Amino acid sequence: MGRGLYDLDHPWFRPLWRRVLVAGTALGWGVFELAQGSPGFALLFLALGAYAAWRLFVTFNPREDE
Repeated sequence: MGRGLYDLDHPWFRPLWRRVLVAGTALGWGVFELAQGSPGFALLFLALGAYAAWRLFVTFNPREDE
């Protein structure tokens, strides 16, 4: 059975390029929104990117394939 909608320990995230892509996209979009003068969306995406980076690089512990 699944572990929720936002399971960042899923084996799909095992390749490094996928983790970089997910976190980098959110952080990049946050910087884009900030440059466009939208601080609310910038804060949202920068927070999501920071959370994703923390979970995908610092505390990443992929479980075995089911």
